[in-house]
Amino acid sequence: MERQVWRLSIGLLFVAAASAQSGSPPRALTWQETQDRFRANNPTLAAGKLNIDEARADEITAYLRPNPNLNLGLDQITLFTTSYLRPLWQTYAYGSIDYLHERRHKRELRLASARDATAIAIATQDDLERNLMFNLRDAFDRVLLAKAVVGIAKENIAYYDRLISINRDRFGEGAISKVDFQRLELQRVQFESDLQTSLVNLRTAKIDLLQLLRERTPVDDIDIRGSFEFTEPVTDLEELRKIALAARPDLREAQETLTKAQTDHKLAVANGSTDPTFGIDGSHQAPPIGTYIGFSVSIPLRIFDKNQGEKLRTQLDITRTQKLEDATQIAALHDVDASWATLQSTLELLRPYKTKYLREASDIRDTVSFAYQRGAASLLDFLDAQREYRDTQLNYLNLVGSYFSAANQVNFSVGREVIQ
Repeated sequence: MERQVWRLSIGLLFVAAASAQSGSPPRALTWQETQDRFRANNPTLAAGKLNIDEARADEITAYLRPNPNLNLGLDQITLFTTSYLRPLWQTYAYGSIDYLHERRHKRELRLASARDATAIAIATQDDLERNLMFNLRDAFDRVLLAKAVVGIAKENIAYYDRLISINRDRFGEGAISKVDFQRLELQRVQFESDLQTSLVNLRTAKIDLLQLLRERTPVDDIDIRGSFEFTEPVTDLEELRKIALAARPDLREAQETLTKAQTDHKLAVANGSTDPTFGIDGSHQAPPIGTYIGFSVSIPLRIFDKNQGEKLRTQLDITRTQKLEDATQIAALHDVDASWATLQSTLELLRPYKTKYLREASDIRDTVSFAYQRGAASLLDFLDAQREYRDTQLNYLNLVGSYFSAANQVNFSVGREVIQ
């Protein structure tokens, strides 16, 4: 019985190992899919959407009409007279209804002010999303950079292992000394260290991305895919400045705030006007008066204008929001200019790497390796060529990462993705 249990346990272990080996790799997310997950899971964005819904609810309240007033009464109830046995014989019922008529389009202006507040809430939400997407794109690009570095580290160690295999044969034939071969093997430690460091950096970058996505997925079960090559921008600074003025949500928020301030001033002026109250009343009394109906109009006397302070405050608020709009526009254009300058500086460093330095580093490595295998180059030259190639590759990848970061900053300053 124990032997059967043991065999069953071994069989289950084999099945589990086979299932783990045959498990499909995690599906890599594109940038668009990453954005969709972020928008669906981020609680800050969800809370901002509720702010917009609350602002739309305020529009309903702002457009409500005043309710009419209904008055009903019973008068001339005789309690302390000789006719106390008939206290209701002279009683009559009356009633009235009145309605406040708002002049100068107060109701429409309240609705316009509430709609302006909704537009501000929408612009604020868009600006919040712009800031959060900047952080998300930065985390996404850091994962791409880490994956590229891992790929280069694996290529380097595979290439170096082939060289060690060749030189092991040379050592066996007596073409190189034991010390030289040992120094070759020791140099492999640097490539192993590069690979392990890059794997740790990749794992850390994925953890940061998962934190932003608020995913509980294990870090080994998530991956991303995307191009990690720079391309020359097809736009220029002047076009970016125009796009920023049209697309920046914080600038739109400042413009909507100015519009609301102007609407609020109109509302303050309208609230200073008097609103008449129209009424109708009626009663049924004993003869000879009988049943009657009447009309009334109540008009407040504007002896004192109690809305002068609000008119002045809203007028000053217009001036204040105009200055804030100008400051926001200046800041937006400054952001575009600064980010564009950083991008151009990074491109100046990247272009020679792509057109010349990478090819030269590869040619030098291959040439020196070929010469060393035939005894025409020293071990020091061989090791230096390997180190220079590795440094050139890492420098290029880091520059591409800097380009992605600068492009992300340009997109952030413009207000939408103009550089992919």
